[in-house]
Amino acid sequence: MMKRDDSPTRQSDERVEVTFRFYSTLNDFLPPWQRQKEIRKKFGSHTSLKDAIESLGIPHTEIALVLLNGFPVGFEHKVVEGARLSVYPSFKSIDIGELSLQSGKGTVLFQFVLDVHLGTLTRYLRMLGFDALYSNDWTDEKLAEMSFLEQRILLTRDPGLLKRKKVTRGYFVRATEPRFQAVEVVREFQLKEKIMPFGRCISCNGLIQPIPEEKMNTEIPPQVKQRHSAFFQCQNCGKIYWMGSHYRKMTILVDWIIAQAC
Repeated sequence: MMKRDDSPTRQSDERVEVTFRFYSTLNDFLPPWQRQKEIRKKFGSHTSLKDAIESLGIPHTEIALVLLNGFPVGFEHKVVEGARLSVYPSFKSIDIGELSLQSGKGTVLFQFVLDVHLGTLTRYLRMLGFDALYSNDWTDEKLAEMSFLEQRILLTRDPGLLKRKKVTRGYFVRATEPRFQAVEVVREFQLKEKIMPFGRCISCNGLIQPIPEEKMNTEIPPQVKQRHSAFFQCQNCGKIYWMGSHYRKMTILVDWIIAQAC
């Protein structure tokens, strides 16, 4: 005689319906017909809130707070029949303190790692003085691993990359033009007061230091030495910088980014 299967696997097939409401910029990840509206969907009863939310297209790194029937819960919480979930992005003007899903992770360091689509943004961030790592041949797995191990903020144009479990600090860059991407990142992470232009090598991310006159070598063209007295060198790759026409153009761009980020 066949016995009724009451194993956990069979019981896990139970479906529960929950109602979502996403706020503010989280709607960027939803199709137009779902934005600013309640969304009802069924899941297996063992589905975590992280998996349920990301199934709708929203990376967990974009979320600061989840309220289940009015009470804050973590991503590991399981879906519950009839639950109403209110999901919020990072707040810029409201201090939610210990309610935040990002609380308790120590001091925030504004060090970045960027995906293959953001090479120019990488150079702009370095120009502004921020620690930004980039390579056009790093895999998604490599990027997630670096973000996790070095606690770097992962910047990407790929929402799927931010759904990886190892990525705890990340941001989906909305703008497509690099200058506006730089403005967006400065605004998002409130970096305006932390900008220290021309402190890093645009090519390799190394720190730049002044070159004492007695240590200037033959790598500096004689005609350049005649027109300039101050020179700087990357402590990592050895590249030499001076305040030529390229410096004036970059200064204009830095000033523009700062003005736009107000």
